Amino acid sequence: MAKENDMDLVKIADKANPPVCKIMNYGKYKFEMAKKEKESRKNQRVIDIKEVRLSVNIDTHDFETKVGHARKFANKGAKIKVSIRFRGREFGHSEIGYEIMNRFAKSCEEFADVENPAKLEGRVMLMFLVPKLKSKANSK
Repeated sequence: MAKENDMDLVKIADKANPPVCKIMNYGKYKFEMAKKEKESRKNQRVIDIKEVRLSVNIDTHDFETKVGHARKFANKGAKIKVSIRFRGREFGHSEIGYEIMNRFAKSCEEFADVENPAKLEGRVMLMFLVPKLKSKANSK
């Protein structure tokens, strides 16, 4: 029947008893599947994670520079990983790290939201920010 209609006989479920087959144009089917896959890949968005490293004894100008970097990353749509590494005796003053992280989050609140608040993991304090561009797109 497939040869008469100039089509292909395609085995759908070969483990079934009897095997299930379908008469179709296999080339057209493969083309349609490739087209769907390409379309789904085009709509998919890879999220970049950019890191901003702070220090416990960061000065105001350096701090503002880091906020500027975070703004640039957020405008490009990337997640921002903010980290502070404690060295030596700095580790005994983790409350200073929390203050710096909170100040950084407050400085970035016009263009980014806090996804994960500051958390101490070993000698490194981490916080994640996401750009507000996504929340604006979802509300429209």
